[in-house]
Amino acid sequence: MDEVSVRYIVDDMDDALAFYTERLGFEVVMRPARAFAILSLGEFHLMLSAPTGEGGGAQAMPDGRRPEPGGWNRIQIRVQDVEAEAARLRAAGVVFRGGLITGVGAKQVLLEDPSGNPVELFELRRA
Repeated sequence: MDEVSVRYIVDDMDDALAFYTERLGFEVVMRPARAFAILSLGEFHLMLSAPTGEGGGAQAMPDGRRPEPGGWNRIQIRVQDVEAEAARLRAAGVVFRGGLITGVGAKQVLLEDPSGNPVELFELRRA
């Protein structure tokens, strides 16, 4: 395997691109069509597809189901200070699915992109 990436289905490509680049620091690698883009954050690649029928990521399944945004599987972005990042994003109007969660090894918070896809900000707890 050469590379691992994640694909998210988004309702509005322009809103999604603005969110990931302006709010989370992703860079656009390519946007060969209006309904498809590849973004990167370090070595991670995020593929975005709009459910317009264009391209492979938006095609209906044989049983008629169509790709759609949302769900609970998510990308995770490791940050140094999750509380500071959450405050910055809240001030920018980003929607959160809840508050800060402290677990046995980390603190995390779950936010949503403009289409409702979850993104987890994750801070490892120091010993």
